[in-house]
Amino acid sequence: MPIPEDVTGDEIDKDVRQELQSLPKTLAEDVARNLVMVARLIDEDPEGAYGYSKVALRLASRVAAVREAAGFAAYANQKYSEALAEFRAARRMTGGVELWPVMADCERGLGRPEKALDMAGAPEVHKLDKAGQVEMRLVAAGARRDMDQLDAAIVTLQSSELASNSIQPWTARLRYAYADALLAVGREDEAREWFAKAVEADRDGSTDASDRLAEMDGVEFVDALDEHEGEGDSAEAKAADVDVDAEAPEVPEAKAPEAEADDSADDDLVDDEGDTERDEQRDKD
Repeated sequence: MPIPEDVTGDEIDKDVRQELQSLPKTLAEDVARNLVMVARLIDEDPEGAYGYSKVALRLASRVAAVREAAGFAAYANQKYSEALAEFRAARRMTGGVELWPVMADCERGLGRPEKALDMAGAPEVHKLDKAGQVEMRLVAAGARRDMDQLDAAIVTLQSSELASNSIQPWTARLRYAYADALLAVGREDEAREWFAKAVEADRDGSTDASDRLAEMDGVEFVDALDEHEGEGDSAEAKAADVDVDAEAPEVPEAKAPEAEADDSADDDLVDDEGDTERDEQRDKD
């Protein structure tokens, strides 16, 4: 797959670069450039990212960072079985637990929420950092909702991280999930409050909390471009109406009155001739 010339491979994380040092230099550079493309495209073009991940995987399948990148690319394309296999491979290579929450979410994607809940209670969770633990809580709440355990999902999300006024990278998503769970059970006033709190924390637009809040408030957004286009159409319509009005009915030809005058003159001539004939007849009598 083509790679832009401005992608050198030096853009990758230093830890990944260190992993690639086990490869020949030229091969390491090729793999690095493909990994950069995966990271660059995974949000906006998941299919493209998946394609580059397959190239990197073909070149260096024994590198944990490559297996992890392939897993995330597959995950972004909802290929959960493939993603889970890649995450498991990466975890075997590194022995780490960082991928535990996303592996549990793959189980959800495969229709196995019970398995995800089992993973949420596993010892590995205690080894996660704070961000990982919050992510695991989100996955567990999602699994509860998959099983129609809506109240349990709400309880799962209630935590010190949710109650904290501190804004962390996970805060917006945690508040959003809580608001959405509240709305699912009909607690609309509370849901609105937490959507508003999610908006406050969502500095990078990672959620659509503002749209959900506006929807609850009955606010409808109108695209300014569409509005201007509508005005343009209206102006064109008005112009067309003016043009139609400008086409006035045909004015009778100027000769019409003259024709009427000629007809009147002919009638007078006939009357005069009739009078003359009557006078001549009287003279003869």
